[in-house]
Amino acid sequence: MTNELTNPDYLFEVSWEVCNKVGGIYTVIATKSLYLKQQLHKHHILIGPDVWMDTESNPDFIEDTHLYSLWKAHAASEGIRVRIGKWNVPGNPIAILVDFKQFLTNQDYILSKYWERFQVDSITGNWDYKENFLFGYAAGKVIESFRNFNLSASDKIVAQFHEWQTGAGLLYLKYKQLPIATVFTTHATVVGRCIAGNNLPLYDSMNLYDGDQKARQFNVIARHSLEKKSAQNADIFTTVSEITAKECEQFLQRKVDVVTPNGFENSFTPATDEEYDEKRRAARARLIEVATAMSGEEVSKDAILIGIGGRYEYRNKGIDVFIDALKKLEDTEAQGRDIQAFIMIPSGHNGADKDLVAKLAGAASDYTTQVSHYLMDNEYDVISRRFKELGFTNAKGSRVKVYFIPSYLNGTDGVFNMKYYDLLVGLDLTLFPSYYEPWGYTPLESLAFSIPSLTTSLAGFGLWVRSHYGKEHPGITVLDRNDSNYFEVVDGVVARIKEIAALDSEGRKAYMASAKDVSTIALWENQIQYYKEAYSKAIDKVIEARGAFPDELNEDKSMAYKKIEINNPTWKSVMVTRHLPAALSGLETLSKNLWWCWNESAKSLFKSIDPVIWHNTCHNPMALLDAVSLKRFKALAKDEAFLGELKSVMDEFNAYMALKAERTNPSIAYFCMEYGLDTSLKIYSGGLGLLAGDYLKETSDMNVNLVAVGLLYRYGYFTQIITGQGEQVARYDAQDFTKIPAEPVMDAEGNWMTTSVAFPGRTITARLWKVAVGRTDLYLLDTDYEANSPEDRQVTYHLYGGDWENRLKQELLLGVGGIRALRNLGINPQIYHCNEGHAAFTGLERLREYIQNDNLDFGEALEVVRASSLFTTHTPVPAGHDAFDEGLLRKYIGHYPQRLKVDWETMMALGKVNGNDVNEKFSMSFLAANLSQNVNGVSMLHGDVSKEIFSSIYPGYQPEELFISYVTNGVHYPTWAAAEWKKIHARVFGPEFATHHYDKSCFEGIYKVSDSEIWETRKTLKKRLIDIVKERISDPTQCNHYSPSQIVAIKENLRDDVLTIGFARRFATYKRGTLLFSDLDRLDAIVNDPVHPVQFLFAGKAHPADKAGQDLIKRIIEISKQDRFIGKIVFIPGYDISIAKRLVQGVDVWMNNPTRPLEASGTSGEKASMNGVMHFSVLDGWWVEGYKPGAGWALPLERTYDDQNYQNELDAATIYTTIENEIAPAYYDVDKSLGLSPTWVGYIKNTVAQVANNFTTNRMLTDYCNQYYNPQSERSDKMIADDYKMAREISAWKKRLRREWQNIEVISQTQPDPSYSLSESNSLTSEVVLNLGDLSPEDIGVEMLFATTDVKHQLHIQEKCDFDVVEFNDGVAKYRASILPDRTGMYQVAVRMYAKNPLLPHRQDFELVKWL
Repeated sequence: MTNELTNPDYLFEVSWEVCNKVGGIYTVIATKSLYLKQQLHKHHILIGPDVWMDTESNPDFIEDTHLYSLWKAHAASEGIRVRIGKWNVPGNPIAILVDFKQFLTNQDYILSKYWERFQVDSITGNWDYKENFLFGYAAGKVIESFRNFNLSASDKIVAQFHEWQTGAGLLYLKYKQLPIATVFTTHATVVGRCIAGNNLPLYDSMNLYDGDQKARQFNVIARHSLEKKSAQNADIFTTVSEITAKECEQFLQRKVDVVTPNGFENSFTPATDEEYDEKRRAARARLIEVATAMSGEEVSKDAILIGIGGRYEYRNKGIDVFIDALKKLEDTEAQGRDIQAFIMIPSGHNGADKDLVAKLAGAASDYTTQVSHYLMDNEYDVISRRFKELGFTNAKGSRVKVYFIPSYLNGTDGVFNMKYYDLLVGLDLTLFPSYYEPWGYTPLESLAFSIPSLTTSLAGFGLWVRSHYGKEHPGITVLDRNDSNYFEVVDGVVARIKEIAALDSEGRKAYMASAKDVSTIALWENQIQYYKEAYSKAIDKVIEARGAFPDELNEDKSMAYKKIEINNPTWKSVMVTRHLPAALSGLETLSKNLWWCWNESAKSLFKSIDPVIWHNTCHNPMALLDAVSLKRFKALAKDEAFLGELKSVMDEFNAYMALKAERTNPSIAYFCMEYGLDTSLKIYSGGLGLLAGDYLKETSDMNVNLVAVGLLYRYGYFTQIITGQGEQVARYDAQDFTKIPAEPVMDAEGNWMTTSVAFPGRTITARLWKVAVGRTDLYLLDTDYEANSPEDRQVTYHLYGGDWENRLKQELLLGVGGIRALRNLGINPQIYHCNEGHAAFTGLERLREYIQNDNLDFGEALEVVRASSLFTTHTPVPAGHDAFDEGLLRKYIGHYPQRLKVDWETMMALGKVNGNDVNEKFSMSFLAANLSQNVNGVSMLHGDVSKEIFSSIYPGYQPEELFISYVTNGVHYPTWAAAEWKKIHARVFGPEFATHHYDKSCFEGIYKVSDSEIWETRKTLKKRLIDIVKERISDPTQCNHYSPSQIVAIKENLRDDVLTIGFARRFATYKRGTLLFSDLDRLDAIVNDPVHPVQFLFAGKAHPADKAGQDLIKRIIEISKQDRFIGKIVFIPGYDISIAKRLVQGVDVWMNNPTRPLEASGTSGEKASMNGVMHFSVLDGWWVEGYKPGAGWALPLERTYDDQNYQNELDAATIYTTIENEIAPAYYDVDKSLGLSPTWVGYIKNTVAQVANNFTTNRMLTDYCNQYYNPQSERSDKMIADDYKMAREISAWKKRLRREWQNIEVISQTQPDPSYSLSESNSLTSEVVLNLGDLSPEDIGVEMLFATTDVKHQLHIQEKCDFDVVEFNDGVAKYRASILPDRTGMYQVAVRMYAKNPLLPHRQDFELVKWL
């Protein structure tokens, strides 16, 4: 080695373990960085993967938003997302965490290019491989970008890549031909680790193995290929020991240039003898205390404490030797000092053993255990299984005891609550009898802490001691180990334990001093020279190849004019509010609570301030108060009449709000993407939002303890503009957040509260706003502010806006961010209600909470989450449910499986029929269903449709058997009923009606109202509607699709004394908005009938992306312009809540003609019924249940034609006939003496009394409480009681049933004969004999099903009969059933068995079903 070394100016070090502890490489790089900092200072930059994503949860990373902020912004413009900060280890080196998941969607192209350029064979690579590959690729791009932006051409740059996971980065730099010296370091070859891990002899036969062939055998071709090509293309190739160097040459076909042994940074150890002695005393005391608690016997203070640590590789790390040696010692040495052994090997667990923790806390208990934490898979754990096989149970009186500590010892493990190094110092001996150990960091750590140790000749460090120490070393034993001397190694370990146990005080001191001295040969101050040599050689290679470091970054040295760019201002959001006179402060209070929008007294109060401004501000109190002059406010403050009215309204409001304190459990959290509450808050698009808005209002009125979560959209849904040609144009108007009824949520210090969600390469934050909906609070999340990037600010721009990736961002924000928002607010509801699948990520986040915070395993957490979750689906067709590509999900939630402690496929199975099918999309509705105890549709018919849609995730059951039920949607009566009707209803519905707790029969009070009052009310409302329609079409800012002459004609022809039929809704093809125009001549005859004229009012929007829906609107407008239809058929532009209210209150008949069964519920007709408006519709959605003869009209339920065109033609003819022969004659059947139509008034009364009464949100919310909220809250409370006892019990039972299910054997079964003559004395008898193995008959149910087939060959179950257990011996159960079907005929008969447990809420809660 030469002393003339070329040192780098910048060193980039890339590893999967930067800020991400997996194994020993983490410690190697972390400790080396502390030493390199002395030389390179801030020029040593470490690059790791952003696998944690949520930086708040990553204990190893401290983000610094100011560090390299200009470059970070530049890198973002290049499509590179990074987090920059400090690694939370001594020295706090700079760390860049790279978002590699953004490249997942382009993975095929990237991988193919690496094949073309370097022959990296990725074809068999699984997702783990691809993610690692893309991390390396992204790291290479980061280095390139950083160099080009920050560094000069003269800077000598070295990039070191650790392990195969980073190899793509090295190859990227090579492809780009950048003057960056590359070093590739392998710590253990892929093939070598596979051979050793599969119990094959590695060392004796190494020269016989072909690396490529072995890679194929072990299915690691992709990893091996990447490792091999990286090694072959690196400027310098290094590894950590001579042992591994032999592997590299054999398997990777390149000799190692420099062996770079690992080192240790001595600053990690106590600085003084006094500090060391104190730490050792504390460690020994804690180890003995825990051992005493775990064993149930007092452990002597002079007991020998030994340990093993490291990664959970049972054979490779010598854990097998460790256990076998201890058992041999127990069996052969009955006398001597007690041996207390600790296996400190992190493994999957679900938190500290609570009985042990309680015992350590002082609880009197006889409890004992060998494992300190709850293992995730205790039955399959190799270590605990080996204990059982050997009978190594820490029996009372045994002098050798062993304890398994399966937790990372980071100071918060729950049992020791001390860090690994702080416990290590208390041991007397550590043992690492490894078989495969390229270096062996753990024995080096022990020696550095003066703890005697043991390693083997198959560990790189063991050979390093032999070749570099040169003296006797009692502090460490290096046992000879090969492929065939296992038992000799066991004996050697036993001998080492005896040796240490026999030491007296002075001998122990000498051994400890020897241990410390040996460690000095591997301190970084000695080992760093090998790395410097590698870096120097790599730089020299670049200089040799390129002549020198070329001046690429500044080729033109001549003076040139360069304009200095001035940066843009940084704007910060500041909220400025108005200040009203004290006497009018109640107006401010009222304007900020949407209670006003369904209470006539409050609306009248606001209108009285200034009717013109009230009209011009679209009935928005916030905008009204901003627009009214100070002069007017001063006048009102002195107006006694106004102040009296204000006091009256405030008294009413305060009395209403005071009852909020009386809310009781269950508490519910309600999640929805949209809420249609009022036009002043544009966060809705259609039926789903209006339904959710009505629901919140009803929870307020009924004082149900519910909190809601949604998103606050900057642009909300679009404003509809119709061009002169009838084309719909979507105009997006930004909401002024100072004029909406939402207030910022502040914490105790006055800071705006936020929630956050980890996105690839950054964390998106959302401000919290609160909308007071009477007594119910709605929290909205808003990302459009300066803390987020421009891309992320747009997440809450548009409702349902953007591409699928933006939709995923919105749904993550709603689900994950929404749950975190509630937690930040201190809200922990009992029930979580997902209104549509958009919010299904709530369940995923709640799983994470229970697993990480409460130490439940996945199965236990699933039981708790399901018990407290409800999913309502509104979608009647499979294609309407949101579903995402797996690649996109990996990009955004690839970190979740680790937090849920499951694999990716298990998590994917929550949203798929087959979690292993990468081509199947991940359904948000399937996710919601799988994470909810109950699922419901929104009408009786839609409940049946939903069973069909979700049947694929419940195989083994017919759709009609599924637990999925329904609650038919309703509407909020106070919102949609006209003020005139409210006065009448309040008079005749009885006093309980005002309390919102009433019997729906009270609606029959409408029969007490005189016909004339009913008729005059209807005339008043219709006149108001016609006036508003004329006003709107006369406004050129709203109406462009009619010419001035057409507008004049419309105003002349549109009358308030003509039968008026309304049709308004979202325009989609299935709603058949143009069905009425199938026969224009016949329609002409209807609207222009001289005796019974009819006029039609149309309104509605089509989704901006739905061209077919927009074409329907265009067609209606075109027809409405024809001379024969002008003013008889009118399309009203700018559809919103305001015009919807006027329509449902003012028309005579509400028409709806969807394609059955595509209307999930439909609520517009329900709103109309509140106002005595009859419904004329296809029997679909709610109308199947709502239709009553004499209270509306219905098209037939059954289809006549399979061909939809024929069916449309028939339905149109039926509509014409019904209008001509039933509807119009009834309307115009006016009794001249009365001046009204008694028949029509009777229809109105029947509609209110028999239809409207059953379709309010009052009835709907009552159903939800009775069917779901109350029973689920009771079951949820039981589930979590006694430290989740019921959840653990059910989860354990399911795990046991899944394990034994395949072992159930059908010994015999009597098949039914093809023909039976049944009678009371001759029933059908069947027997099934099952070998249940370790299960009991109570675990398995058997039943026979009788089904018939319909004309479409679909099976329908007619009867079920459970088998009884009549005999059970030695695991064999005989089941018998005697059945007598009610009816004769041809049946399809089948028998199935299923897992059963009385604790399950329903059969589909557990998937185990088998047809016999």
